[in-house]
Amino acid sequence: MEIKIILNNDIELQAELYETETARKVFDSLPIKGRGSTWGEEIYFSTDIVAPEENAVEVVDAGDVAYWPPMQAICFFYGPTPASQGDEIRAAGPVNVIGKIKNDITPLKKLQGNVEVLMDKIKI
Repeated sequence: MEIKIILNNDIELQAELYETETARKVFDSLPIKGRGSTWGEEIYFSTDIVAPEENAVEVVDAGDVAYWPPMQAICFFYGPTPASQGDEIRAAGPVNVIGKIKNDITPLKKLQGNVEVLMDKIKI
């Protein structure tokens, strides 16, 4: 399930969503627009998607796309967060990893505060 992620009408990324129930719910809800926030080197934004924990983890990898059930939020991880210990990338709580960003994530490091997010299916 190929998607695009556009941040602040400026940064465009492509991601592959995995074959999980949560990822399918997200994909079926596209396009999704939201106003996100940064938390360390994570962008997150709330959605109307409701999904339970599914193989949830707290430590993720750079480039992971995840869903955080308590906030119904989609998260993009690109480096350490305030909850990280050492070099790990730690979410605020257990998240369902639903995909992976395929591009260079370095441009995300310049984002601060509020971030406009658009996620959509890639039209073939």
